[in-house]
Amino acid sequence: MMLYIMRHGLAEEPTPKGDDGARRLTPQGADKIRKAAVGMRAAGFAFELILSSPITRAMETARIVADVFSGLKLRSVPELTTGASPAAALESLTKLTLPQRVIAVGHEPTLSRLASLMLTGSSESIDIRLKQGGVIALEFGDGIERGGAKLRWMMTQRQLRQLRK
Repeated sequence: MMLYIMRHGLAEEPTPKGDDGARRLTPQGADKIRKAAVGMRAAGFAFELILSSPITRAMETARIVADVFSGLKLRSVPELTTGASPAAALESLTKLTLPQRVIAVGHEPTLSRLASLMLTGSSESIDIRLKQGGVIALEFGDGIERGGAKLRWMMTQRQLRQLRK
């Protein structure tokens, strides 16, 4: 099984009294995510399902990816939200019946800590910095488990956009 972990794109700046969950992608952020998704498609990546944090900027990112990949099914996973525990996110994913190629969209630092947990068994073992729009590709044997992943690659949004050429 392949699990691709993607951070949402560039979002609006937070306001002092604003709702962080309502922050949307900027037009530039949406454009870059679309180009990164086109790059992934051009490189031959394929997904059967997209999971997303329910927060606006992550859902917008997931919808753009779903559109580029011709209508992927989208499922909201609350444990992928900003500030969520990596252990809770992992537990949630292990309870789902997932196809062989899944992309999950969420937030930092949850995603990088989740990747560390999946790779090493500890959310603090590897200091990964997943930039906006970046993707980590993890391979599992029979299913998602703590410490059961192999890192296949990690790319920035810029690298993904360059795959379009």
